[in-house]
Amino acid sequence: MRSIHTADAHVADVEPLVPPAELRAEIPLSPAGRDAVLRGSEAIRGVLRGEDDRIIVITGPCSVHDPAAVRTYAERLARLAADVQDEIVIVMRVYTEKPRTRFGWKGLISDPHLDGSRDINAGLRVARELMVDIATSGVPVGTEFLDPSVPGYLSDAVSWGCIGARTVQSQIHRQLASGLPMPIGFKNATDGEVLDAVDAVAAATQSHSFPTSTDDGRPGILTTTGNPDGHVVLRGGSLGPNYGPIDVAKGRVLLSQAGLPNRLLVDASHGNSGKDHRRQELVAENVAWRLHRGETGIAGVMLESFLVEGNQKLELGRADQLVYGRSVTDACIDWTSNVRIIQRFAAAVDHRRAGRRTALAG
Repeated sequence: MRSIHTADAHVADVEPLVPPAELRAEIPLSPAGRDAVLRGSEAIRGVLRGEDDRIIVITGPCSVHDPAAVRTYAERLARLAADVQDEIVIVMRVYTEKPRTRFGWKGLISDPHLDGSRDINAGLRVARELMVDIATSGVPVGTEFLDPSVPGYLSDAVSWGCIGARTVQSQIHRQLASGLPMPIGFKNATDGEVLDAVDAVAAATQSHSFPTSTDDGRPGILTTTGNPDGHVVLRGGSLGPNYGPIDVAKGRVLLSQAGLPNRLLVDASHGNSGKDHRRQELVAENVAWRLHRGETGIAGVMLESFLVEGNQKLELGRADQLVYGRSVTDACIDWTSNVRIIQRFAAAVDHRRAGRRTALAG
């Protein structure tokens, strides 16, 4: 008769995981890089708090699969960010974890070789090297935190974090956000419900204590102070888009009723674009026009963009056949469209400023 193991009946294998402190020592963030990360976070905070009249634009590929292509994108973005720095705080999406509704490739950390080998230790190294390089170049890094064990490896190189639509109701992720050092955006739930995100922002402002792993890989209990820089990201949902002025106003009311700052971000992709990457530009144009007209409360936007438009199917073990700079997850707009949208937002900020100056002079 086969013996039954109650603790590990469905466990196939266990292998050592590199401790966070060891990986950070192996791939250190330089003092210049640390200062750049902090400057990025402070700029984002300033916009979220209404102390800075610029807007935030978080842009980049849906998920990272090819570090070389992402570095090419980052180099271009750095030049664009310098051109619009007076109007826009540019943040680069460097998403190394990919949440899945059912199954599929789960991101660079889970499968860095794109072959199903699941070499997570290598994935963490590749992800950290990439984020450290981009952050040190002066472009603030933004990422979604999915697995609660990952921030210890990466968070010192990240200026903006996100809790996604599938995990916004999770107590574990709200606790995690309460201790992270950067502003955190909470996306509304997949059905479009915004109250879940408001509740998450409120929960993350509080102190929490919970089991975790320490920097040296040992179990411990972490107590947080609470994160005051949480905010809602409207990303639409199964019930339709929610980027319009009425939806933004409703979201701001919910935040005010919860005693929270009532500025939020709009995601031009996902439910707001009907999952059609080409419609991101229509969403962005609508938001830019409203900013141009003086609408308040929208602190920034998110875009999914890469070097080449669209997406492509990833066949594990055949990465050499992929088109350079095209997403293997959600479809993205191309670089030219990305530049056009960002320049439109810069013009909207300039016009809004001119209107305010005129009003003050009158």
